[in-house]
Amino acid sequence: MSPEHWPQLFPADVRRRLEQFALVDPAGPVDRFDDPRALDRLAEVEVLVSGWGCPAVDRAFLDAAPKLRAVLHAAGSVKGHLSREVWERGIVVSSAAAANAVPVAEFTLGAILMAGKGAFDLRERYRRERTFELGYIHPEIGNNGRTVGLIGASRIGRMVLDLLRPFGFRVQVYDPYAGTLDVPTVDLGTLLRTSDVVSVHAPLTAETRHMLGRSELALLRDGATLINTARGQVVDTDALTAELISGRITAVLDVTEPEPLPSGSPLFELPNAFVTPHIAGSHGNELARLGLCVADELGRLVAGEPLRFGIGIADLDRAA
Repeated sequence: MSPEHWPQLFPADVRRRLEQFALVDPAGPVDRFDDPRALDRLAEVEVLVSGWGCPAVDRAFLDAAPKLRAVLHAAGSVKGHLSREVWERGIVVSSAAAANAVPVAEFTLGAILMAGKGAFDLRERYRRERTFELGYIHPEIGNNGRTVGLIGASRIGRMVLDLLRPFGFRVQVYDPYAGTLDVPTVDLGTLLRTSDVVSVHAPLTAETRHMLGRSELALLRDGATLINTARGQVVDTDALTAELISGRITAVLDVTEPEPLPSGSPLFELPNAFVTPHIAGSHGNELARLGLCVADELGRLVAGEPLRFGIGIADLDRAA
């Protein structure tokens, strides 16, 4: 992994837990497998703890690490660095995606509540007019009885669903693979037409790329808010920008296509586009939650127990 992440992923208390189960190189991580420290150890490595910045775990690496039993990823997606040959050689894989889902779901809940209160629009109005009428009741805002549509009953989508339960929302979900849920499931068109807030939690796959294009976004009701904390490519940026320029809807975007946006993107200037720099996932003190997930998984591995957050090769096509 990138060395700068190590201290936050594995602060002293989490590192001690990791060291209950394995010999950990006291010099810290490497970010290249051709690093002399890595070359000296690959033949004996049984468990690879990876994170952001990990190079490709490909055939050459696997040939050099014949004792490798497991890859425990202290981040979310493993698609970027693990080849399918990892699974084909019987190596078990785990990801801290469930731990990383927590701050994303929390961010989403905050965005939904703020959207229902009209906070994004009214902040811009206040900045523009520099005054407001004290005691005026805004008739068009409020969260009571709002309809929230979740696109994707993914791990994060289900966590958001749970976080929404204490509030007075009507919640509906679109996900053709969701199975049975205890809230209404609807088709995509119905969700877009009937939701006040739409939050995207679908993984990026060939099937979901630009699933929200010009015709889909046109279905959003006037005044609706679109939240995207999943992948920028799930939404057609040009189509969304056109809708936002019209002033018809609002968007809260923690991810975009491309990422980062070009400096001249209208999304930076539009008052109804609230754009953040990919902060919904784990940052700062939230990284220790990912490291603890890896340490717990390592404990299960050593005890001969199944991994709690194991990833099979069949999961890759539908995982984020």
